[in-house]
Amino acid sequence: MNKQRVDSAVIKSVSLRIKQLREAKGISQETLYIDTDIHIARIEAGKSNITISTLSALCTYFDISLADFFEGI
Repeated sequence: MNKQRVDSAVIKSVSLRIKQLREAKGISQETLYIDTDIHIARIEAGKSNITISTLSALCTYFDISLADFFEGI
């Protein structure tokens, strides 16, 4: 059976980085949802283990690369 791996420390770091990027751009959670169709609240709260595809979509939205995203962690 394939169990989903969960690393709480990594999830927290990623969620905090996403929140920092959103707030730095002055974008509300609602605006981000309207623009991307991604519910960000659970992600930012560290309650969702997001996929690489979702993270990539967020990086595109914030106009940064995945490499740049992880440099900030």
